[in-house]
Amino acid sequence: MQNNLWYKNAVIYAVDVDRFQDSNGDGIGDFQGLISRLDYISDLGVTCIWLLPFFPAAGRDNGYDITNYYGVDEHLGTLADFIEFVHKAGERGIRVLVDLVMNHTSDQHPWFQAARRDKDSRYYSYYVWNDSPVTVTKETIFPGEEASVWTYDEIAGEYYHHLFYHHQPDLNVACAEVQEEIHRVFDFWLSFGIAGVRVDAAPHMIESKGLARTKPRDPHGILKDLRQLAETRKAHAILLGESDVPPEQLVEFFGDGDEFHMLFNFFLNNYLFLALARQEAEPLAKVMRMLPSIHEVGQWANFLRNLDEVDLEQLNETERDEVYKAFAPSEHMRIFDRGIRRRIAPMLGDERLRKLVFSLILSLPGTPVIIYGDEIGLGDDLNEKGRGAVRVPMAWNSEANGGFSTASTEKLIQPVISRGQFSYKKINVENQKSDKDSFLNTVRHMVNVHKNCEEFGWGSWHIVQTECPSILIHVCEWKGHAIVALHNLCNKKCRFELDLSHHRAEKLECLVGDVMAEVTTNGHFNIQIDPYGYGWFRIHKKEW
Repeated sequence: MQNNLWYKNAVIYAVDVDRFQDSNGDGIGDFQGLISRLDYISDLGVTCIWLLPFFPAAGRDNGYDITNYYGVDEHLGTLADFIEFVHKAGERGIRVLVDLVMNHTSDQHPWFQAARRDKDSRYYSYYVWNDSPVTVTKETIFPGEEASVWTYDEIAGEYYHHLFYHHQPDLNVACAEVQEEIHRVFDFWLSFGIAGVRVDAAPHMIESKGLARTKPRDPHGILKDLRQLAETRKAHAILLGESDVPPEQLVEFFGDGDEFHMLFNFFLNNYLFLALARQEAEPLAKVMRMLPSIHEVGQWANFLRNLDEVDLEQLNETERDEVYKAFAPSEHMRIFDRGIRRRIAPMLGDERLRKLVFSLILSLPGTPVIIYGDEIGLGDDLNEKGRGAVRVPMAWNSEANGGFSTASTEKLIQPVISRGQFSYKKINVENQKSDKDSFLNTVRHMVNVHKNCEEFGWGSWHIVQTECPSILIHVCEWKGHAIVALHNLCNKKCRFELDLSHHRAEKLECLVGDVMAEVTTNGHFNIQIDPYGYGWFRIHKKEW
């Protein structure tokens, strides 16, 4: 059973292939470069790599404007390179997830090109066309960049629907032929040994686009069919869903254990940043209590940020302004009227706080997801447009281009960070590997301890109350074993008494952190925790 649910105790590492490691000196990362860095990823403790889109694309949305679902972008290598990568990762016990981006295609995709030229083409019904724009409940995903979800196409003589950019026409997933295409794409990549897919924009994929013919008869049935395909085609393959919806809707995407295996926990992510901004635990504790109960095979994927924006859509305007004030005080740090386009290190600043948030994400109930480079404190580049600010090349050493590429600077897919406190000359893997107290080695230690703490991924959990408003304490239990995690979200030292008598705690064995815990009597402990301090303790029980 546990092997079937491997994702419960996984550590996922997200990689943008073209910005990770260039192997041939053309300035663009590639699969051979990624293969050469697999030992680094393995040593970090990662058990699963999530690859951002690597398919042939039009090059206007970081790979999400796909022109061919059945290949590898020529700049990144070949299909043989991809297969080699999957095998080499597997040799190190690392599984691979790929992106299934089927809400939309590029307008350069052959399907759309055929559809716009011929209404009798089989591909015409793949997209959402109308003589005039139709009022819909959902506006564009990119306010400030796209004025409408409808764009007029001169060749077709009609409007087409696009929830994202105008060069990304939406697929009509209510169309049976489109559903068959989705299955073919999924089946194709499963055949190469991947462990599953991240389903991009899942709620948007199955929702109506304002026209009767775009409303699926059974929206969640589409996801259930994908789940069945995964389980039939490859043992233990999973679906990881991107579903940024209110908590009352989240449970629908798990279904009765027959839809998504995992969902990104956007709701928790929103309130994590609110808690950090306030230096108070209650916003985070509150949202943890609000999360719906899910099927036993389901799992939350917890993250600090992804490679889009830190999306604060679930906060109200006042709460969002609090987070902006703390972490994105300048307008150019914000995006889409809802998010922050900064990486964790420059956004949070204080290294103690950054270690705290990694401790949180690795100990909260669920499966942690780490974005490449965050484990070393990689910076961002706010001179880049939009989301490009955080999609910077990895910094490996203090050599030219941070060791990312031997190409001349002007040929790089994106400039490396070469100035300021986050310059590659200061922040890189090589500088941190030999320093036992470095950010990289701190994260590596946490990750490898996490892997031996099944309580976090498998167990039940509850929050322990304390009189200190900045302290979050949660206990995770599994098969008679328990771990308590303590986090101080403020920049002041705290002292308090921790009551674990309910757990018959005799002593606490420190696994991570340097929190002082002194036993008093019958399951009570005097705790002293530094500013932004954290600690994980295994609870050793006594029969009373």
